[in-house]
Amino acid sequence: MSSDPSGGTRAGEGRWPAAVLWDMDGTLVDTEPCWIAAEYEMAARWGGTWSHEHALNLVGNDLLASGRYIREHMGIDRTPEQIVDELLDGVVARVSHEVPWRPGARELLATLHEHEVPCALVTMSYQRFVAPILAALPDGTFDVVVTGDRVANGKPHPEPYLVGAELLGVRPESTVAIEDSETGVRSATAAGCAVLVVPCHVEVPTGPGRNFRESLVGLGVEDLGDLLLQGGVGR
Repeated sequence: MSSDPSGGTRAGEGRWPAAVLWDMDGTLVDTEPCWIAAEYEMAARWGGTWSHEHALNLVGNDLLASGRYIREHMGIDRTPEQIVDELLDGVVARVSHEVPWRPGARELLATLHEHEVPCALVTMSYQRFVAPILAALPDGTFDVVVTGDRVANGKPHPEPYLVGAELLGVRPESTVAIEDSETGVRSATAAGCAVLVVPCHVEVPTGPGRNFRESLVGLGVEDLGDLLLQGGVGR
């Protein structure tokens, strides 16, 4: 059974989303500890200073914006581009060794694939970091991949989610975006997506159109459809 770009297909009493748009860091995989470790290593390498508070301020951000923040607050003589490249080297090495999946994420992806609900990965990470994670998933898990190095404006701008929906051929308002950060939620909301928030390392404030759940474990297609119909998914 395939989805309908005009608003989803029916499955029993529920209405399915036309597509599901996934954030990656903190949503699909718990890579924030990898980024934080790489940031501390960079501070030690170049004689800078860093803190856990600064690290959490970067969650969900565009990578070059993070590079500029690190240059300023870490106090190191590296360009934002050099900072991003060095961080990616460290994080890719860690993830290539073992992918830290978030609970329930792979199971929900498999369920969506089984029911032919299209999925897009919408992440501010760059393609070379995304590659080892995609390689650990079955072929065809994601129909579309939008990375931070392929958009002009990163999250919290709506462009990443608008591009994901456009590439899938669906209207953003008929989709569900899954996010874990305030930055990502703002991006998805501005694009017009229904948003399911599954916090990981940072707190996300409540607000209009923000539907919270503690984890993805046990979540099904009909639950996501209910979010579009009723505006909420239970905790």
